[in-house]
Amino acid sequence: MNLLLLDTHDFIAEDQVLLRGRRLQHLHDVHQASVGDLLRVGQIDGLMGSGQLLELSADQARLQVQLDQPPPAKLPLTLLLAMPRPKMFRRILQHCASLGVAEIILINSYRVEKSFWQTPFLQPDSIRENLLLGLEQARDTRLPSVRIEKRFKPFVEDHLPALSNEVLSLLAHPGSATACPRDVQRPTLLAIGPEGGWIPYEVDKLQAAGLQPVHLGERILRVETAVTALIGRLF
Repeated sequence: MNLLLLDTHDFIAEDQVLLRGRRLQHLHDVHQASVGDLLRVGQIDGLMGSGQLLELSADQARLQVQLDQPPPAKLPLTLLLAMPRPKMFRRILQHCASLGVAEIILINSYRVEKSFWQTPFLQPDSIRENLLLGLEQARDTRLPSVRIEKRFKPFVEDHLPALSNEVLSLLAHPGSATACPRDVQRPTLLAIGPEGGWIPYEVDKLQAAGLQPVHLGERILRVETAVTALIGRLF
């Protein structure tokens, strides 16, 4: 935890917070904090700054905070992601938050098992928890937006063309003729398929919506590896 993230309900005054639970335990076990210590803090979807530890016990920590620094800029990236395996999904959410992805759209695909959509990790509280873990790692405060689209064809035909218009729109697909570009630094839409890849029908539909197929080379990567590799290459 490289940043203590503060929620609205943590504030007991304009410049003071009370922490309990996981963050308190982290102060004891990892930071081995003492009264008087200065810690990096940030308000969720707000500013970052410092917090001085005024009180520390087994039950709570009280900090005086000063929030005066903007968080790092988000990447200009919308990630269109076929719903991954649940255990992988948690890690991907954390990676995306750490890397600064602005928006994640989860979509169905032929090779996405129906059971994946039943995972409790898709509950809003679970999604938020994993995004916060990623923000804590990267010292960021702004949560990515997460949108769920379970119907492939209606979304791709009715909504995707507007999203892909006037942005760099890429479809990650092994065997494509074009290599993924590097260091684009412009608004980008990136579609990444499930384990096993997009089926030809889906590739055709995504191309018709304005996405250009690209590859990362001859190696076939797991989804969570491909996500980080592609984002790193693009930005």
